[in-house]
Amino acid sequence: MTSSQPASVDPDQVAFYTRLADRWWDASGPFWPLHLLNALRKDWIIDRIAPDRRTTTPLDGLRILDIGCGGGLLSEAMARAGAAVTGIDVTERNITVAKLHAENEGLTIDYRHSSAEALAADGKRFDVVLNMEVVEHVADLDGFMAAACALVKPQGSMFVATLNRSLAGFVVGIVGAEYITGLLPRGTHQWSRFVRPDELEELLQSGELDVLESTGVRVNPLRRRMTLTSWLGVNYMVHARRRP
Repeated sequence: MTSSQPASVDPDQVAFYTRLADRWWDASGPFWPLHLLNALRKDWIIDRIAPDRRTTTPLDGLRILDIGCGGGLLSEAMARAGAAVTGIDVTERNITVAKLHAENEGLTIDYRHSSAEALAADGKRFDVVLNMEVVEHVADLDGFMAAACALVKPQGSMFVATLNRSLAGFVVGIVGAEYITGLLPRGTHQWSRFVRPDELEELLQSGELDVLESTGVRVNPLRRRMTLTSWLGVNYMVHARRRP
């Protein structure tokens, strides 16, 4: 990626994740909640794009983009399911970690230090775009979402996961997760950047994608469990499809 970064990139967020980059694959480290979430979101995603899966590689033939791939947790899960995966992240250290881990696992994943805006400007298009736990970290949400939507092929899918800018989102997602239980490192999130479901749907519709399904994610930090729920008050995921 060039030194001229898009407006959506927050240098403070890049610095924050650079400091944590070497801990991505430590299941008992600061990213342990993401390891739990990864199994849940992986199955939810695959069930929506390959509901009749009968093999261990149900995503064969699909080109998938993982925006904000971090150390590669979700990218590797999609690659193991048979997809041709491209993972991008604006934090260069994350890409270094992701590449090394994939090589050690014998997986072929196209990791790039790049942004959604850069790929969209190059005319790249994918069957599925994963936009998971990213939108609450960007500085220019409108610009970022416009680029992310442009990366989806006609009738392709986008999956978005984020936190709701609600009172419950503040109490649970920041006070509880970062200050009381230590579920996440302090400074991981800013409540003002959380996105309400109606706001997210409007951004997707502006990009010519229609929301097909939403689900909440319930977190039990004491038992270290995550389950799906119909309540979207804190953590939630959305499946949208681009119009023909």
